Amino acid sequence: MECNAPMIRVEAVEKSFGSTVALAGLDITVERGTVFGLLGRNGAGKTTLVRILATLLRPDAGHVYVADVDVVRRANLVRSLIAYSGQVPAVDNMLTGRENVEMVARLSGLRRAAARRRAEEVLHRLSLTAAADRLVLTYSGGMRRRLDLAATLIGSPLLLILDEPTTGLDPRTRLELWAFIEDLVRDGTTVLLTSQYLEEVDRLADRIAVIERGRLIASGTPDELRQRTGGDVIEVRPAEQHDVGRLVRMLDGLGTGAPLVDHRGQRVTLPTDERVPTLMAVARRIEADGIAVDDLGVRRPSLDDVFLTLTGQR
Repeated sequence: MECNAPMIRVEAVEKSFGSTVALAGLDITVERGTVFGLLGRNGAGKTTLVRILATLLRPDAGHVYVADVDVVRRANLVRSLIAYSGQVPAVDNMLTGRENVEMVARLSGLRRAAARRRAEEVLHRLSLTAAADRLVLTYSGGMRRRLDLAATLIGSPLLLILDEPTTGLDPRTRLELWAFIEDLVRDGTTVLLTSQYLEEVDRLADRIAVIERGRLIASGTPDELRQRTGGDVIEVRPAEQHDVGRLVRMLDGLGTGAPLVDHRGQRVTLPTDERVPTLMAVARRIEADGIAVDDLGVRRPSLDDVFLTLTGQR
């Protein structure tokens, strides 16, 4: 293993399931000691790529390397270098938290005494010591997720793959896990993160890749991707929900891209690289059309704006 090589290299990878193309010549590089965010709509190919990296699937074409090790030819070695935490915690409800972690430690090849010591270390690190001797059946969802992470960290992995790690967690537990992930990266672990929470990716990721229909459509730092939508975003929230469609038609052509609709937030956003002139033009059209609005302003684009723009969603 070459220590200067990227932690992950994905080269022209293809994968299909029957007539469904999941990955279509994907290329991605992830540097060591970073958090790499992988974004895409449901069905974009994120989970397929994650499973290939975790040696659970074989690509139809192309090459994938972890720490310069081929994941197909040397799958057993790759498994010793990585840890994978899926969307559903893989824990045994009828064992205690300590028994779950010690079992994984023993399966990883540690002797009994070493397994106990290592289990104690990771349980303490994830604030589970007080609950370690309780049955997992009594754990909350957040505790189960932390226990699953504790088990994945038994082998001190070079690469930690987190597939939507905070889905369903309350805000406090989510913040605690974010802080823990940041600690891991400071200690030298590389993290590949998929998430439906773009705020999570914005906070944690050093670089981001956006994939659509199995292809890479954008990559870069969060700020670099924001620049793809223009310098700023005009946001309009109409007083009446039925005016959303009118706003979209009215604002089309004023910005650097098409207006985007957030139906849940009942708002329309418009990317622009001319903050003041565009805001004034929007205000004039709103006044001329007699549309009542609850809010009109300018802000920096969020990753939600970037994601919706890049994937063409409305």
